[in-house]
Amino acid sequence: MNWISRIAAGLLALSLSTVMANAAEINWDMANEYNDTSIHAEGDKVFAKALEENSGGKIKITHHFGGSIGFKSKDQLDAVGDGALPIADTYVGPLGGINPMFLLPSLPFLAATPEDARRLYEIAKPEYEAIFDANNQKLLYSSPWPPSGIWAKKPVDNKGALTNLKIRTYDANGTVTLKEAGAAPIQLSWADVVPQLSTGGISAVLTSAEGGTNAKFWEHLSHFTEVNYAMPLNMVHINKDVWNGLSPDLQKAVMDAAKTAEDRNWNAVKARVAQNYADMKANNMTVVQGVSAEFLGELNTAGQKALASWLEKTGDTGKAIMDAYNKK
Repeated sequence: MNWISRIAAGLLALSLSTVMANAAEINWDMANEYNDTSIHAEGDKVFAKALEENSGGKIKITHHFGGSIGFKSKDQLDAVGDGALPIADTYVGPLGGINPMFLLPSLPFLAATPEDARRLYEIAKPEYEAIFDANNQKLLYSSPWPPSGIWAKKPVDNKGALTNLKIRTYDANGTVTLKEAGAAPIQLSWADVVPQLSTGGISAVLTSAEGGTNAKFWEHLSHFTEVNYAMPLNMVHINKDVWNGLSPDLQKAVMDAAKTAEDRNWNAVKARVAQNYADMKANNMTVVQGVSAEFLGELNTAGQKALASWLEKTGDTGKAIMDAYNKK
């Protein structure tokens, strides 16, 4: 190789190394309390892949599933706002103590289908955006949980089966509703559920077929009763200083990736339930369907206290959202 060729080769190598160094100019740690096989974790992976492609490799995400980075959902709003985390995927129910608007998606028996849950979210989205903005963050997208049911060691298809049942709830709405229905609810973060099942601290769990399947609840419980209690939401949110530090092109790359992940998760939720049921049955779980209208009516009545409390806390804003949602 002559000196001209060597110089050319050296310049090419330098050019390539510079490109590689700049290829991942931004690296984000992304927290998610839920298992890496959950619908939300899969959505996070879709988001990360689309973002890397959209940004020309300039932004890469390192995932931290199962609460492995040390934050539970209830901690993640403050963690992202303070800059301890650049971005997170958060189940928003535990944030109801910060702002009651976060309890809207889990109001009992309000939105039991993906179509209704998404319409409710779109109506309330400006309020969510304002809350995140006030906490130094930007809302990127939402994704739903499949409808919540009751995991237990027996069918929970009548009020007697619910009486004094030590059942985990995921937010204040569930705690109020199940207490009104005669159960003994205990509100727990997701990371604490399996340990409490293992020690007998709880004997039932209010969550989706999705949540229990990913955590292999069949190792502790034998029945899932389908009551279509609610379809709560996770939301992905980013620190506003991190967001403002992006160029307009990279901001667009983020939002395009967010739409890709959001649409994927909302479209996947129906098929997900069927897959969950198949997995549950393959692991000797009994899926209890066709619960009586009488029992569902009793649960609905018990849930009215949670709805009334939410409306009282949110005032005119909450009433306007409900009025818009109830206009079919």
